[in-house]
Amino acid sequence: MNVDEYLSRIGAGPPRSLDIGTLRELQVRHLETVPFENLSVSLGQPIDLHPGALFDKIVRHRRGGFCYELNGLFAGLLGELGFEVELRAARVARREGGFGPPLDHLALRVRLDEPWLVDVGFGRFSMAPLRFATDVVQEDRAGRFSLRDAAHGDVDVLHDGVVAYRLENRPRDLEEFQAMAWFQTNSPDVHFTHGPTCSRATPAGRITLARDRLIETVGDERTERRLDGAEEILAAYREYFGIDLDRVPSQGLDVRKCGFSTELRYSY
Repeated sequence: MNVDEYLSRIGAGPPRSLDIGTLRELQVRHLETVPFENLSVSLGQPIDLHPGALFDKIVRHRRGGFCYELNGLFAGLLGELGFEVELRAARVARREGGFGPPLDHLALRVRLDEPWLVDVGFGRFSMAPLRFATDVVQEDRAGRFSLRDAAHGDVDVLHDGVVAYRLENRPRDLEEFQAMAWFQTNSPDVHFTHGPTCSRATPAGRITLARDRLIETVGDERTERRLDGAEEILAAYREYFGIDLDRVPSQGLDVRKCGFSTELRYSY
């Protein structure tokens, strides 16, 4: 990993200290520059969690990714800078209740003078690190967050009072997520295969391109407009996300429900 190149990608300078201020700045800059996106699925590109492949995709080719890619590579950056970081698996809450399968989300636990939850791969989520402390409401510009003890030593992470995901209480290695990454990008039961989405935070809110719909939120105000044709869609990827594509991503698999639902709470 070329640390200077990665820091330049997110518009950050070399950190002067390894403290919560630096961690917060790195997280915010990452969320505002590197999009949460599933374009590889629609473009027929495989998901490769090898650190070198992730670096080429996200840093050198200025793309984004989803949780395994974004948090996986960000963990590598934090480790190179000297932070003590662990990968943690989570099960994402289903809209109809319950949770998705094990390992269907990857988040980070960073140890400073106390542990912190860091997540740059969940779409609309906390902009700043969250104290790894239960039953404490933490205010963030994206909403109110809290952690709550769950069964078997797990921890539920809540966003505005609603469970977002259930986090395991054990470290994982990045390669453990490769099989689930394949499932998330190939199963018709998973929303990542239902069409292209690209989203990133902005200083005032969020900007999202979902298929041909450009959605912008500023504070509590939300505007949406439909883009007209391939030329306008490709221009929007370049303008709002810095992604230069040679074709419009496909609209996704022919959706059919088979067995169980994994309509999860990733939000854009």
